Amino acid sequence: MNNKIHLSSPHMSEEGYEMEYIKEAFDTNWIAPLGANVDGFEKELAAKVGSKHAAALSSGTAAIHMALKAAGVDKGDIVLCPTLTFSATANPIIYQNATPVFVDSDYTTWNMDPKALETALEKYDEQVKAVLVVHLYGLSADMDKIMKICNKHNVTVIEDAAESLGTYCKGKYTGTFGKFGIFSFNGNKIITTSGGGMIVSNDEEKIKKIRFWSTQSRDKARHYQHSELGYNYRMSNIVAGIGRGQLKVLERRVAKKKYIFDYYKRELSNLEGLSFMPINDWNEPNCWLSVMTLGGKVRPLDIMEALEKENIESRPVWKPMHMQPFFAKYDYIGGDTAQKLFENGVCLSSDTKMTDEDLRRVCRIIKGLW
Repeated sequence: MNNKIHLSSPHMSEEGYEMEYIKEAFDTNWIAPLGANVDGFEKELAAKVGSKHAAALSSGTAAIHMALKAAGVDKGDIVLCPTLTFSATANPIIYQNATPVFVDSDYTTWNMDPKALETALEKYDEQVKAVLVVHLYGLSADMDKIMKICNKHNVTVIEDAAESLGTYCKGKYTGTFGKFGIFSFNGNKIITTSGGGMIVSNDEEKIKKIRFWSTQSRDKARHYQHSELGYNYRMSNIVAGIGRGQLKVLERRVAKKKYIFDYYKRELSNLEGLSFMPINDWNEPNCWLSVMTLGGKVRPLDIMEALEKENIESRPVWKPMHMQPFFAKYDYIGGDTAQKLFENGVCLSSDTKMTDEDLRRVCRIIKGLW
């Protein structure tokens, strides 16, 4: 059996930065959901992306949940959400007893279609409390258009940048355009803490409140007193230490992801019916995953099965939320762009530990299908 090539697996620094911070936590006995690593990771991540404040949480999903709560989303409210995303984007809307309305993508960005967004806002008007924008696979949504539309309708923008840490949109990091930005450090992300997330905002009071809610909403009292519903969402000091070490190699990881994408594009673009995810001249994606679409006889399943036989991971594009059994009852605004991307798309191995020989191996198998 050939060596396994992963889709996107954890990649610790060669210098061992992560272990230095973990050792510090052990040496000082800060084995808890607070400590110097948590504080440091918040400050360093916020500074990295150009945001004023941050709260380190247990997952990106928890961060979206807290952003929705901080935005005042509650029962009866509507939250607009792209249909082409992972369910973790939409699930927290349900946690808040709100109603998701799903919005189609456009082919220019593969992200939320500004025209469909405008249609949804006109349809639901003042019922819309927030708009969740996703930067899919590290590709930036068209934030200029989206922010202009949302500002006109006076709705809060929350960016799900779980897949796009390190991505620029017109010279500014994704996750810093809206009121809140969300990052994920799950094991398959561009940098990882094994599991964890971060919420960033320029609103200091909102971030303080999110930290309070995420620490079980414990009031300042000698006894244990709780005046609000709380959550166990804070990041561990050990996990935060991994994050601090990983942040030091973010640029290196982005550079390798781009190298992988460029390699695939160079080697495979001449195959009939095959095209790659769009990169616009106004953005610099982190290329978290290299994704292609197929319009000919060779189908995504053909490629996934051929790679699987050779111990190489790949996967389909996200199945749109409005096509999911759980979310099918909710409204959907748009055409069939997201559905077509799902039906025709395949995510290729984009692991930052891949060698040129690994890349040649993947390309050789794919070319063999034509």
